[in-house]
Amino acid sequence: MTVFTPTILLCAGGTGGHLFPAESLAHALRARGVRVALATDARVDAFRDTFPASEFVTIPSATPSGRNLVKRASALVTLGRGFGTALRAVKRINPAAIVGFGGYPTVPPVLAGQMLKVPTVLHEQNAVMGRANAFLARGARTIATGFKDVRGVPDKAGAPRIHTGNPLRPAVIEAAKVPFAPLDQGGTLRLLVFGGSQGARVMGEVVPKALAELPADLRARLHLVQQVRPEDLTAVQNDYLALGLAGLEAAPFFKDLPARMAASHLVVSRSGASTVSELAAIGRPAILVPLPGALDQDQAANAATLAGIGAALALPQTAFTPDRLTAELVEYFENPEKLTRAAEAAKSAGIHDAAERLAAVVVETAART
Repeated sequence: MTVFTPTILLCAGGTGGHLFPAESLAHALRARGVRVALATDARVDAFRDTFPASEFVTIPSATPSGRNLVKRASALVTLGRGFGTALRAVKRINPAAIVGFGGYPTVPPVLAGQMLKVPTVLHEQNAVMGRANAFLARGARTIATGFKDVRGVPDKAGAPRIHTGNPLRPAVIEAAKVPFAPLDQGGTLRLLVFGGSQGARVMGEVVPKALAELPADLRARLHLVQQVRPEDLTAVQNDYLALGLAGLEAAPFFKDLPARMAASHLVVSRSGASTVSELAAIGRPAILVPLPGALDQDQAANAATLAGIGAALALPQTAFTPDRLTAELVEYFENPEKLTRAAEAAKSAGIHDAAERLAAVVVETAART
C-alpha cells in the first residue's frame, strides 16, 4: 500500500533573515513526517547543503523599488517570469499548503498558489509587516507573526492572525540553555558587537572610539568580540591593540554567533527580527541600533519590543555616538545589576518552541481545505 506523504512548499527571500526561520520550520515539519520543498531565489545555493528540503525551486526574482523607472520596470518583468516558473512548479509539486516568509522571491510562488486555491500561510518575522507579505496578505488563509503586535497588516487581510514567535535555529535553542552569568564587581565585562551586512561599518566607526574614551581601568576589564568588515579588519584590530583590553576577538564572520551571544554580558547590534528573537530566547541585554532609512522602520519597531520591557536600550543611529556608548558602558560597569535585570527581562520574552507552534498552524491550515 502506498502511503501519501503531503508536501509543504516553503517560500522565502534568499537572505538568512528569511531562510533561517524557514529552515527551522522545515525541521519541525519533517519531524511530523511532512515532505518539504523550498522556493527561493538563486542565493539558495549557499544553503543547499544545510536546508532540510527534498526539492529546491529557484525563482527568478528582483525588487521593484527605488526611483529608477527602468530598473523598476525590469524588476517587474523578472517577477513576471518568476510567476511563470512558480506556476509550473506549484502545479507539479501539488503542495498541501504554501508558507511565505517574506521577501520579493516569495511573491511569485505564493501568488501562484493562491490563484490555484492552495492554502497559504504567511509568516511575518518583523513588528511591521514587510511589503511582499502585505501584498500577499489579502489572499492568505492564515497569518502567523513573530511578534505579538504587528503593524502594517492591510485592512483587507481577513485571515486570522496567530502569534507563534520567530522559529529559531537549533544553535540558538542550544545557546538558550546557557544561564546568564552576572557581572561581578571588578569582573570582566564580555561585550559582543555585530552589525550584519548593513551594520558592520557603523560599528567599526563608533565602537573603537567609544572604547578609547573609557577609563584605562575599565578597558582592562573589557573582553571584546566584534564582527568587522574584511576591509576594516586590520585597522580596527590596530585600534584595539593599543587600548589594553582584557581580551579581543575580531573577525568578518562568526559561525557560532548564538554561542557567543550566550557567553556575553552585553550585545551591541542591529535589530533585525532574528537578532531580536534570538536575544530574547538566549536572554541577553543589548544596545540596539536600528537600521536607518527603512521605509517601514521595521527594525525600530523590533527594537522597541525589547526596549519596552527593559531588556534593551534602543538608540537611533544618530544617537549612537562614541560619547553615548562610552557613557552606557561606564554605567554598566558601575551598576552591573542592570545587566542582570535586563537579561531576565529579555528571557521573559523568549519563545523557544516557535517552530513547533508554526508547524502546528501550517498543518492545521492545510487540513482546512
